[in-house]
Order: sequence, then structure tokens, then C-alpha cells
Amino acid sequence: MARYVTTDIHGCLQSFQQLVEHKLIFGPEDELYVLGDYVNKGPDSRGVLDYLMQLPRRGGRVVCLRGNHDQELLDAARGLHHLAWASADRELTLRGFGVGQVEDIPARYLQWLDDLPYQYELPDFVLVHAGFDFRLPPAEMRRDWPTMLNIKEFVFDASRLGGKRLVHGHVPTPTEEVQRRADNHAQAIGLDTGCVYRHNPELSHLAALNLDTFKLMLQPNIEAEYPIARR
Repeated sequence: MARYVTTDIHGCLQSFQQLVEHKLIFGPEDELYVLGDYVNKGPDSRGVLDYLMQLPRRGGRVVCLRGNHDQELLDAARGLHHLAWASADRELTLRGFGVGQVEDIPARYLQWLDDLPYQYELPDFVLVHAGFDFRLPPAEMRRDWPTMLNIKEFVFDASRLGGKRLVHGHVPTPTEEVQRRADNHAQAIGLDTGCVYRHNPELSHLAALNLDTFKLMLQPNIEAEYPIARR
């Protein structure tokens, strides 16, 4: 059995499939934890959701968490606010779903997103999309979902997670830095290596971490041309 975690797919379906099926060789005894941001920026948001929704049928355990872009799409589709994304970004996402406006995204995708948890706890790790505000009392910190989706900087305090390590995504980080933290078995590891930014040489990969060996696997972006490609 292997336990893998990855994050921030952002519509990069071909890259994600290559990672799961050829780098991880995900099998019936394995576990895969995905830390959110399935949609927006990349070419095939709908395809990523379709793939994730059917992946558990092949065997193996798949746990998906909620990211800030998933929440923004869900909120916009339900009329809570307008998408604040750039025009080209928004059009790419809607085209991926085959709709002209966000309210027309099929209900099954919205329900799937709405069912996603904000965090997940393993015996030795806590998983979340962005992080926590470690200045808050532990119980309050673990209920502060806007921070869990959006925080970009924090000072890690393992004592507030019961001594467990933290793995998160959200902030694109150069692959060399993520590799360094994995090699050092860091207490907090951000795994977003900016796959969607295919023209940034220091990014442009999906990263997957083996939680038991700390081996980091990097899958380059292999998507066809799309307009949003540099950070």
C-alpha cells in the first residue's frame, strides 16, 4: 500500500492522468489525497472532475479536499458572487464545461464540489488546501474555513496539530524548493508546483508526495496549447 498526496490540478487533465497512471501507478491497495483547486486556469476543468469522480471505481481510496477556486466556482454558480477571474480565464473554464455562463454548469459537478471537506486528518499528517492561522486556538483554527482555503503565509506550529506534519497546496512554489523540503522531511510541505503555469520553467509540474517514504514525483505539464500559461 502507498499513500500519495497531490494538489492544484487546475484543469490540467492530461498531466494529472499521466501522474496517476504512469508515475504513481495507482492501484487498488493505494490511497490518493488531492488537496483541491481542480478547476480554473487550465484547459479542462470538467475533464478533471469527471476523472476524479470515476477514479474510485477502479479501486484504491481517493479523498478530495476543497480548494479556493473550487469554492469560488461553486459560489458563483449559486449566485453568491461573480467570478473575479480575468476574462480569458473565465472563458476557458466555461468552455471546458461546455456552457456560456457559470449558472449553467451541470448540477452533478456543483454537488460534488459542495460535498468536499476542507481538511483531512491522518494518524501522522493533517491535509488542507492552503494552511491554517496558527495564531488561533487549535479548535478555532480548525473551523476557520476561509483561512484553510486562502491563507498564503503562516508560521507553522506542530503543537497545534497534535505534533502531526502538515501538507498543503495553494501557493505555487518552485520545484527545487518542494524537493528540498521533501528530502528534509519538513514538518510542513507545500506541494503546489504550479503545473498550470507551463511557461514558468521553475514551476510547470504536478507534484505528488509519498507520505511514507517522502519520495517526491514530478509530472511535467503535457497539456495542449491554452492561453493562461505564465504566472
